[in-house]
Amino acid sequence: MKNLILRKVRPEDREWLVAEHRTIYAQTDGFDDSFGDLVQQVLDDFLASHDPRYERGWIAEENGLRLGSIFCVRLDEETAQLRLFLLVPGARGKGLGLRMLLHCMQFAQEHGYSGMRLWTHQSHKAACALYKAQGWQCIETKPVRSFGQELIVETYTYPF
Repeated sequence: MKNLILRKVRPEDREWLVAEHRTIYAQTDGFDDSFGDLVQQVLDDFLASHDPRYERGWIAEENGLRLGSIFCVRLDEETAQLRLFLLVPGARGKGLGLRMLLHCMQFAQEHGYSGMRLWTHQSHKAACALYKAQGWQCIETKPVRSFGQELIVETYTYPF
């Protein structure tokens, strides 16, 4: 990963992001199309109305090949929300997820947030382990039926 960059998301990344989320989560978690629809809505909202002073999305790219995404959006005046964190399977296990997470957290802290929040699914063990290793705290677990599956949603917070 010598030529890896984290660049700002661009409108032309939209189709790739939606397709990758839809495909990867259908294959790994059995998610139905409602997950891709949610990703599309989140992304469309971000592209249409995000405040670049306080919100940012990044694409991890190596030699022009997209490998993942991570977004920092405003939840409220004091709290940033981590969203759309994705790594393609071939890019996992190489430290890229940690680099992306730390980059996003640094942006949030430097832009005046006093903490961050995210939600994920308990079945995403590698992501949950990454969050916990960086000091994120799981503050809530809740069983839900989402995306055609019975899941356990976990909410994590991180104070600065």
